[in-house]
Amino acid sequence: MNGLSTAFLLLGLFLLGGVYSFWKQQLPKSLIVLLSIGSALCLAAGALRLEVWN
Repeated sequence: MNGLSTAFLLLGLFLLGGVYSFWKQQLPKSLIVLLSIGSALCLAAGALRLEVWN
């Protein structure tokens, strides 16, 4: 696991925590959807950059 994949995974988990927090605060759904898409993309990018797939 290199540094960039770790950064993507940590950023994705951070954004996922933000999604949960925003959901509990009942903020606008469009903001939650946008944040969850960003989180999913970061987690996917981090997972695809893992050296397991090579």
